[in-house]
Order: sequence, then structure tokens, then C-alpha cells
Amino acid sequence: MSCLKSRPKLSRSEELLRYAKSQEEIQMNLKLLGLENDRDLQFLLQGGDLLKVCSSSWKKTRYFRLMEDCKTMFRESKRIFKTSKTFSVDEISAVRMGRQSDGLRKNTEENVESRCFSIMFKGRRKNLDLIASSEDEARQWVDSLQKILSRLNNLSTQAKTEHWIFSCLRKSDKNKDDKLSLSELNNFMHLINIEVDDDYAEMLFEKCDNSNSGYLAGEEIKHFYDLLTHREEIDVIYGEYAKTSGFMSPQNLVDFLKKEQREDATLADAHNIIQNHEPDENAKEKKLLSKDGFLMYMRHPEALVLNPDHREVYQDMDQPLNHYFISSSHNTYLMEDQLQGPSSTEAYVRALLKGCRCVELDCWDGSEGEPEIYHGYTLTSKILFKDAIKAIKEYAFKTSDYPVILSLENHCSVKQQEVMAHHMSSILGSALVTSPLGDGMPKCFPSPEELKGKFLIKGKRLNKLEATFAPDNTEDDEEDVTEEEESDDEDQGQEKKKEKKKLKLAKALSDMVVYCKSVHFHGFEDARQHLSFYEMSSFKENKALELAAESANAYIHHNVEKLSRIYPAGSRTNSSNYSPVPLWSAGCQVVALNFQTTCTDMDVNQGRFLINGKSGYVLKPAYMRDPASEFDPVTLTRGDWLQHKTLHIMVISGQQLPKLSKKKSSIVDPLVRVEVYGVPDDNAEEKTSAIDNNGFNPEWNENMEFNVHVPELALVRFTVEDHDSATSNEFVGQYTLPFNSLRMGYRHVPLLNKNGDVLPSAGLFVYIMVTDAN
Repeated sequence: MSCLKSRPKLSRSEELLRYAKSQEEIQMNLKLLGLENDRDLQFLLQGGDLLKVCSSSWKKTRYFRLMEDCKTMFRESKRIFKTSKTFSVDEISAVRMGRQSDGLRKNTEENVESRCFSIMFKGRRKNLDLIASSEDEARQWVDSLQKILSRLNNLSTQAKTEHWIFSCLRKSDKNKDDKLSLSELNNFMHLINIEVDDDYAEMLFEKCDNSNSGYLAGEEIKHFYDLLTHREEIDVIYGEYAKTSGFMSPQNLVDFLKKEQREDATLADAHNIIQNHEPDENAKEKKLLSKDGFLMYMRHPEALVLNPDHREVYQDMDQPLNHYFISSSHNTYLMEDQLQGPSSTEAYVRALLKGCRCVELDCWDGSEGEPEIYHGYTLTSKILFKDAIKAIKEYAFKTSDYPVILSLENHCSVKQQEVMAHHMSSILGSALVTSPLGDGMPKCFPSPEELKGKFLIKGKRLNKLEATFAPDNTEDDEEDVTEEEESDDEDQGQEKKKEKKKLKLAKALSDMVVYCKSVHFHGFEDARQHLSFYEMSSFKENKALELAAESANAYIHHNVEKLSRIYPAGSRTNSSNYSPVPLWSAGCQVVALNFQTTCTDMDVNQGRFLINGKSGYVLKPAYMRDPASEFDPVTLTRGDWLQHKTLHIMVISGQQLPKLSKKKSSIVDPLVRVEVYGVPDDNAEEKTSAIDNNGFNPEWNENMEFNVHVPELALVRFTVEDHDSATSNEFVGQYTLPFNSLRMGYRHVPLLNKNGDVLPSAGLFVYIMVTDAN
């Protein structure tokens, strides 16, 4: 067995030099973050011991600190030979004080509540549950981590790029001498996802090595950075309008905004842009916009592809609830698949923070008289009903103020149903709607505006709502079955139906159902004649898609008056999804998807609800709210919905696309796919060619054209893929938005990863034009 060699001990002078270098790196990064001399950041950089909790019996001390790049957390084990680990601050979704995670509630006692906190990660990575030595120390960790998270998230695109490139340069400088040799330069190129041939790398190196020393330092590295980040396409656009001594005057800028960007801009707008985005104080004083200022403005959120007006709530929110598409989740409690995946309150938190407004609770009798939530007859783990309600209460209105629907899948005994009613009443309090708004029997739904901050219960009810206003309030003796059992009716004969076991319903729970009473669907004509507006049916995806294809206009009329909920087929045990687009086109409002699953369908769903302030409510087009509507998305007869447009897109370039593999040799070969989703006649896609070995600054300059007949229902999706001729292309990033929220002209398109989180610095640069079709 070979002996283990320890690192050679550094001399005192070497230690001092290394310390000075690390302090220099820290100060440079703190300056980029605007956090010099910040007490919270100094605390993180110093770090400290925390107790990591994995189970009731596994609690180990670990040392945590923020590394010199100010975006990587270092975790050191106390065990000899145990490998230390790191994780990026970019991977953190939230830091929460107290025993808010399932793990801390299960594995710790209440007396350590004030010392606990959790680091929640994006995607499916497990939480990091920690205990500090005191309440003050726990609060210091939480406040400090939240501060750096906020600062990194709010950096400008330019600052994010500079921070990232600076970090890559530091990593490439292997001997930490603040100089880059040719081999270190090649290492840097691989880190930023670009591969160039040796001759080109050497040419770049020699062009910057003004001192002929064989390495780059100081201004030479800056020159190399400028050459690398130079964007010729921006030069061309800027040069066309920079008519005032090589700069853009306010009038030059107005000309650009009107002609290219199709904006109704004024000189006052131009002055504001210069004031807010020009980095050169001399140019700003002369009221001129430099090329750097122009690029900073073009990458600012107000100039991106999404109409900035649509980032806020801009639609009429005073229409009845059923006049909106509603962001909705299925099996919300699951983190993964429906057979043995974990159930977690964190799943509710994630869905709600994504703007979901309808969550599902699959309720079963639990031990000690407490109802539980899990996927019945499977090996999924269980959570307490009351813990789910607490989490929903805490996070329901963080992203949106508009109402949340709790869709109850009730399998509980009467006794535990009463416990459910008690928990909802005591935890949700006055925010829970338990009687109709206003006086007397309502004739239609209240609006999202009227229901702000409120919870609605969707479930079975013992009688009609009208009965509560009648002198002889009687209960219906109706058979009560769950959503899954209702869907089984499609394939079962009468004998099987008779064998169904009646589920008794607790009056306390029944009375909480006001505007969303679950009922069987027996056809559109039966619903029109016998169902009240608040009685809603749930449709399994196959049945719903069949109705949307064969009876779309009847479906639209049904949804003008009532709510419809669609949910995935039971065969989707891996929690996969279906396309929500045909169901939106049929006017269905509550189209429930598995939020825990990353896929194209989920991306499209998030694109639909990207607008209107991410409120989770999007107003349906007028022709889908009209009781006399003749709209049919399949046949597309003449009507107001037909507004035939031609969408012209030039995919120009990409910026800082992420590496998909940590292998040094792995470089992305990107291509861009653009898709239109909408009514059947509008569905289309085109793609660019692939660019070899360049994820840093690929250029395509390729044109695409799409015909869009019903723009109000259309969505546009930009996807970047890593081309592979032997296997399927690998997903790099995407961005989906409604067609009517596109902005024309030269626009940057941000990119989101599989989990729907923004990829820092990454994006596409495109030119968009929408014209009336001939």
C-alpha cells in the first residue's frame, strides 16, 4: 500500500503571499457585488461550524464558509480523509429560518426551533438542514446568505458576466501569479465554453502580449477580455445610429427606438435611458450614449423580448373567476414519481412560488387521528395534512395576491374529515372562504380581485349551495366518490358501479365548499340544464382531449359558465405531463400539470403564466367568454379570433451558454429551435444549423418565418440544444412567452434551465418583426 503524501508545508513568506492573493481576490469580487466592508459578507467569508441534520440519529458537525469568489460555499467534513464539498450560491432557491423543512420537523425537537435553518436548493437536490450554536448565529447565517442571494440575483447582466469571467480567469491562473500563460489561456477558453484551434489561440495571445514576455498581465488581460467579449453585431447596429461624433445623441436613440424597435419613444425616454445606463460620466454629462451604454441598455429587462408592461398585472382582474386560465398543479405534494417518490411540504412551497393557484391534497386517514397526504396504494412517503396547510398558508401569496384553490382528493373517514376541517379553519382563518361573498345566492363567480388573499376549497358537498338560502335546508344523499373513481366510470359497466363504496362526508368539511363543488360530468347538455355555475367537473386528460378535438365549441360554451379541471391520466406513474395547449384552446381553466416534472409541457405552462405579473391568472380572450361564441380552434371559421400575422425571426447570436458537462474537453455545439404553440393550424417549428465548439459567443444569422392565425392563443418558445449527430440533442436552455407579449426589433432573449430558473449571463440575440399577413 502506497503511503499518503501530505501537501508540502508552505514557508511563512509563501503563506503570506497566498493570503494576500486571496484577500485581493475577495476584495475584487466584493467590489463587483457592491459589498465592500459588508459585515454579513465578512461573516460568511470567515465561516463557522454548523450541525448538519440528516436523520434523528445522524447529526454531524460541518465547517461552512464562503469562498474567495463570493459565490461558492465550501463545506468541510471533520472526518479524516473525508472529501470536502462545495456548492454554488446560484443553486440555492431560498434560506429559511426555523424548522420549516420536513426533515427538521421530523428529526429535531421543538426546543431547537430558534437555532435551526434550512438551505433549499433548486431542482431535486435535497435540502441542507442545519443547526447553529445559538439563535443569533442562526439568524446571522440566514440574513447573510439571503443578502448575497439577493445581491447576486439583482446584478445587471453586464455585472454577472464580469463576475463570472473574472472567476474563470482566477481558476485558470493555476500558480496564482496574476499572469496567464498560453496553456492557462487555453484552460480559460474551455472554462467559458469555447474551443479554438491552437493557431487562433496563439494569434489572440500574441495580439495581447504587448510586452513580449510570454504571458498576459494587467492591461493585457483586459485587452484579451475586450477582444473576447467584442460583439460585432452590436457594433453594426450601434454604428448605424451613432451619428454624433461616434456616439448616440438622444435624437439618434429615438430614431433607433422608433425605426428598429417599433416603440413610440420620445426625447424624454432617450434622456432617461442615457441617465440610467450610460457608464461613462463624461458621455452622460454631454447627454450621449456610448456603445457600452447601448449594450447595457439592450440587456436590461426593460429592453428584452418580453413586453415590460406584461411583467406587471395589466389585465382586467374584475371578471368572474371562470373567465381566466388558472395555473394549476396535480399531485402537488410529490417531489418525484407517483409510485415511490417522496411527498413533501416543500413541493407545495415550490409550486406556489412558481405562481401556481390551484394545488391538490390527496387526503387519507393517518395515525393518531391526524389525516395524511400521499399517493394512495403506492410507496410514496407521507406528510401530515396540517403541515401541508401550514406551508400553503405561509407561501400562498408570496408570488401572487390572487386566490388559491385547494383541490381536495378526499379518502378520509368522517372523523378525520372533521379534523381536516378544523385544521383549515384554524390555520387559514378568515382567509378561507366559507360562505358566498355578498348577500343572497350568487349567480356567478366572484372575480380574482374580490378574492385577493383568499382560499377556496374544491371538493364534494352534501347539498346544493342554493339549499343554504332555503328555509328547509336538506342534504342530498348522493354517492360521494373521488376524482380517480369518477374517471374509472368511463371504462366500467353498471354492475361495477353499483359495487362502489359510498364515502360519507363530514358536514363541517362539506360546508367549506362554496364556489368549487365537485360533480360528475354527464355531457354538455346535461351540465347546461342541471348544474349550477359553481358545480365543476374534473376530466381525465384523454377524455378532455377527445372533447377538445370533437366538441371544442361546446366545451368553450361550457367553460363560459363553469370551471373545468383537467388532470393527467393515472398511467403517468413517472409524473410525466400532457400538452395543456389544446385544452386552453377549448377554454378549460384549471389545466393541472405535475409541477415537479421538468419537461416541454411544463415550460409551456410557465410561459403561459409568465405574464400578468406572474399572478397565476390570465384573462381568456373575449371570444372565449362570450356565451354566443362561434369560435372553434379546429375548424377556425371566420370571426374576431382570426388575426392572421406573419412572424419573422432572425436568430443572430448567443451569449455565455452553459457547459453541460464538467469535463474540461466538453464544449457545446449549439443550435436554436423556435416553436409556435397554439391552435392546430398555428403549431410549427424551425431550427438553425449547429455551431461547432462554441457556447460562448456563437453566431447564426439565420431567418425563420411563421404564420399565426390566432395570436391571442399562441405561444413562442426559443430552445437552445447541444447538437449530437449520434444521439438526441441535449437541452441547454429555453424561454417561452405568449405571442402577444413579444416585442419587435433587436431583442435579447434570456434563457431558463430545466427547472425554470434563469441561467446567469446566458441568452440569445434575435431580431423580431410581426406583420399582417396578406
